[in-house]
Amino acid sequence: MEILSAMGMLMDLNQWLVLVMFLTFIFMLFRGIPVVYSLVGVSLIFSLIAFLVLDPNKALINEYIAFHRTGVSYVKLHVNAGRFFGSIIKNPILVALPMFIYMGLMLDQSGVAQKMMRSMQVLFGALKGGLALTVMLIGIILAASTGVIGASVVLLGVMGIPTMMDQGYAKPIATGTIAASGTLGILIPPSIMLVIMSDQLAISLGDLFMGALFPGLLLGVLYIVYIIVYGLISPSSMPVPENREPISMKVVKDVALSVVPPFGLIIVVLGSIFFGLATPTEASGLGALGATLLALASRNLNGKVFLDVMRQTLNTSGYIVGIFIAANFFSYILRRFGGDEIIENMVLGSFDNPYLVIAFILFIIFLLGFLLDWIEITLIIMPLMLPVIVGLNIPVEGYGVVDNPSVVWFAILVAVTLQTSFLTPPVGFALFYLKGVCPPNISLSHIYRGIIPFVLLQILGLLIVFFVPQLTTWLPAVAYAN
Repeated sequence: MEILSAMGMLMDLNQWLVLVMFLTFIFMLFRGIPVVYSLVGVSLIFSLIAFLVLDPNKALINEYIAFHRTGVSYVKLHVNAGRFFGSIIKNPILVALPMFIYMGLMLDQSGVAQKMMRSMQVLFGALKGGLALTVMLIGIILAASTGVIGASVVLLGVMGIPTMMDQGYAKPIATGTIAASGTLGILIPPSIMLVIMSDQLAISLGDLFMGALFPGLLLGVLYIVYIIVYGLISPSSMPVPENREPISMKVVKDVALSVVPPFGLIIVVLGSIFFGLATPTEASGLGALGATLLALASRNLNGKVFLDVMRQTLNTSGYIVGIFIAANFFSYILRRFGGDEIIENMVLGSFDNPYLVIAFILFIIFLLGFLLDWIEITLIIMPLMLPVIVGLNIPVEGYGVVDNPSVVWFAILVAVTLQTSFLTPPVGFALFYLKGVCPPNISLSHIYRGIIPFVLLQILGLLIVFFVPQLTTWLPAVAYAN
């Protein structure tokens, strides 16, 4: 009985440690400490607690010392450097990350995206809400060519905000349209978030890319319908310009010349994956090469642009890999406390219905999106939730050819949910990217009011994907069946 009582006390202590570990991490973030330092610092502190509190007899320390004498160890804490760093660097899936980042930055920095923006403004300028439609369509095209949200939002803000203000657009609809369209890149493939999810959930990146295509386009369609309806209901908020250039064959030709090449690059990258001609890693190399060729064809690629793109690619990739290593360290210590079992039991014990369990997990992730970046949520929460999802045995149709269709469906649900984290304060990065390029007369309150309808549309899209899981499994099933 004393042993059982001691085990119960230990479990209670572990539960408290897991909770305090999470709260300490969030507290350090709100203190302004960088994410990597927060993750590593919390992990080291609670490692010390594990040795001093949970291991008063120093069994782990003695085992670690004994390793150097006998060469045998079950804990092997000394090899974690190779586990945290070497496994990440050698992972072939993660090689696609810098390639896709480079692809998007090259299209941005070389002026290819700006050329699309200018030509489509002329084509749709005569429509009510035509400028907002232009921004949204460019956002969808950029989303399919880059997963770098900051680059998309800044580009659309720099190009769209001055024109919208000159045309008399209401500030909330202008800022909301730009922020929402810029975040589509986190969902529409090729997305760097899906690359990381593929690694964390041990599922095919091709499945995730194909599974995310229709939900991403669904959100884009919902946004476009909203803009059209809003333009009809409140035409004064999105007025038609008085002096607009008439549509001519020259305008149509300019649009075709600016849109067809990047769209063709998207078809090459995604088509090579969908038809099995290339792995996602190989397709990322094709995308990087194609973006470079498009930049050369636009005659805007020079040494300075190339060095800027390489520098930004290195910085972004290094930031992600740094968080990758730190989050792995954090997750490892969390598991040493039994955090995965504690969270699994807590989630599974909340509801009997498996669909309610999924809804509960998505709600928790939605709330975490107010506080944490998508990278931390993906790297820390997703691996903890994987055993839960697999254990639910939800009968999601995969037509017999999609590996783990329920996990693919869940991953896309989480991806749609995390997209809202870019638009929800206080950590909505898209909002601050946009505020950084807005004129002084546009305040954060204008941006907050503007994103509310789009967040509601994201929730509507999430509900559609939740109740129609075939949106995520149909395309990969058909692709593999053929």
